[in-house]
Amino acid sequence: MNLKLIVAMVADEITNTVIDAAREAGATGATTISSVRGEGLTPEKGFMGLELTAQRDVILFLVAGTQARKILEAICTAGKFDEEPGTGLAFQIDLEDAVGLKTQLPKIMEEIAGEV
Repeated sequence: MNLKLIVAMVADEITNTVIDAAREAGATGATTISSVRGEGLTPEKGFMGLELTAQRDVILFLVAGTQARKILEAICTAGKFDEEPGTGLAFQIDLEDAVGLKTQLPKIMEEIAGEV
């Protein structure tokens, strides 16, 4: 099976917006790893040793390869990644294999039926 892992790193206030957009575009589920830290092009300055950086979340989506680009673009649009600096980024990785998809597999197959 052709699977992709989409990894989205987003500001925590837009996590639900990004997940909703991914689901509307065909993602069948998501795993969120919350309260991660990251640093962009320009490091945030602290005040008296306190961090001023906002919390980030990492969202993982395991999706059908034929749906991956559409979902990735929906995530980008919903998160305004190309419009507002620091909102987040997303990328996809090819997966060789996965297990534990029995409950999601019928929905994935239904979504890609016309594209295979």
